[in-house]
Amino acid sequence: MTASTDLSVSQGAALSVGAVLGTGLISLPALAADAAGPASLVAWIALIALSAPLAWTFAALGARYPDGGGVSTYAGMAFGPRAAAAVGWCFYFAVPLGAPVAVAFTGGYVSDVLGGGRATELGTFLAIVGTAYAMNWFGLRVSGRIQLVLSVALVALLVVTVIAALPHARLSNLTPFAPHGWAGAGAAAALLVWGFAGWEALSSLSGEYRDPRRDVPRATLIAVAVVGVLYLAVATVSVLALGPGLAGSRAPLADLLAIGLGGPVRVLTAVVAVVLTLGAVNAYFAGASRLGVALAAEGALPARVFGAQRRSLTFLFLSGIGAVLLPLELHTATLLVTGCFTLVYVIGTAAALRLLPAGGSRAVAGIAFAAVVALLWLNGPTALLSLVIAGGALVYQATHRRSVSPGR
Repeated sequence: MTASTDLSVSQGAALSVGAVLGTGLISLPALAADAAGPASLVAWIALIALSAPLAWTFAALGARYPDGGGVSTYAGMAFGPRAAAAVGWCFYFAVPLGAPVAVAFTGGYVSDVLGGGRATELGTFLAIVGTAYAMNWFGLRVSGRIQLVLSVALVALLVVTVIAALPHARLSNLTPFAPHGWAGAGAAAALLVWGFAGWEALSSLSGEYRDPRRDVPRATLIAVAVVGVLYLAVATVSVLALGPGLAGSRAPLADLLAIGLGGPVRVLTAVVAVVLTLGAVNAYFAGASRLGVALAAEGALPARVFGAQRRSLTFLFLSGIGAVLLPLELHTATLLVTGCFTLVYVIGTAAALRLLPAGGSRAVAGIAFAAVVALLWLNGPTALLSLVIAGGALVYQATHRRSVSPGR
């Protein structure tokens, strides 16, 4: 048995949990509470409920068609190369848009310790993104084991935070429950897509399992349960313990630990946030830079700009710097990125409806498809960016093919 097909259920579940749990959770409870108040808990429950059919759909695709290409491969199988390229564009261009958002979450923790506000947050961005760029330029990699350690560190931090803050929970903080109306819960749900992005990794990992048809569903059930419990526990304790102060917090986990444990916990959470974010940005830069090269090789991006890994990486780096300088609120920037993720899920679940055989898995895919279409609508006008990116992929391919003569 080769190492490439030796992934156990427990290892696969751990990797899946790590792919979904990420930097967003260190600030998402505050962003969701700002949008919906305590009713943000309804949005958390809704996204957790969506996770089950969405994760199962990608697991079913992975078990039936083991392939490392993930959603892009399935979109191509169901709808052709143009749809595959549209998925690739949405993933690729979401990375430079998402890097400032991910680091902004961490910047809030750093400025909470050092002060300096926006200037400190920009310095944190340049330090983290610059380090990730240099690491990828020189071929340095954070190993899978280190990535797993980072994920375990995040889980441990979340568990300690919940236990420490639980005695300070107050039911009175649930009122008023929906200060911004129920539309606020919908707005919060659109934001929370950031924290649940990563279920597509289930299909990408499918070819690594010893027995994909047996092991992928088992790993999926474990991952969904772990992620759901952690997310709901942190969100609930954040609302109950911090109350109205949660909505304005830039470092909610630090606030929870401070009221629960006291001491220099803010420094500790800031260090953990920086390390986690560096690991995440490094991984996304590594994966996206290769994706750009692959898209260029397929004629879906211009080879002159994206045809080599360092050129693709440099585009991501410079675009990320450009994105952080845009006059966008964190709420809006997050929605722009989650709109791209959501469109990928729309295309992926639509592909599942064509590729999966009639029966239970296709029915689950139908539920997932309806849910992600609703999420794309809840994303509001910011979802237009994802449609523009996907449309750009289609237009580029059409014009690129016409510009190449049949004999070449």
